[in-house]
Amino acid sequence: METVTNYALKEWDIAIQALEMGETIMLLRKGGIREQGGKFKVDHDKILLYPTFEHQKPTLLKPEYANLVQPVASGWHPETVKISSFAEITNILSWNNAQDESLINSLIKYHIWNQAFVRDRLQFKPDQPLYILLLRTYKLEKVYNIAYHPSYGGCRSWIDLKETISLENMVPILMQEDYDQQVSTIDQILQPS
Repeated sequence: METVTNYALKEWDIAIQALEMGETIMLLRKGGIREQGGKFKVDHDKILLYPTFEHQKPTLLKPEYANLVQPVASGWHPETVKISSFAEITNILSWNNAQDESLINSLIKYHIWNQAFVRDRLQFKPDQPLYILLLRTYKLEKVYNIAYHPSYGGCRSWIDLKETISLENMVPILMQEDYDQQVSTIDQILQPS
């Protein structure tokens, strides 16, 4: 594995907190407005997690997470961004609107969002799949406070940080056995025999 990287996935701060606490291994993605080609795709499977704040909406989160989000004005960003975790995207599952919606709804206990968020994601760009990303998350040895750069803004999923971050001495959030069990359970829900 590389010892440094600058590749980052932008995600709601509250989702990153949940990944770092081991409360979820799942992200749901459709992609931002400024995605290359207008569609979401996984550019890198080993990435830093870059927290975003602008589009976090308490009304799209389960109550236990909604209370932790402070809405911010459109265009707001911190002057300094804290990078504290790295993740390996181990599984990329796709979901399209032709599939049985009850299966995607049965994943509710495995992520931080509520049913309104799932419905919203399914209805946004309905001809494109909803991607279910399963991430093995690691805490970095230290928190990196990096200066915000205008190239980090905009509605897109992937950014290249202006500086590299060390991956030395990372610590996995979940033990491999625990992570594998969650992946297996999610896979069984989405692909029943």
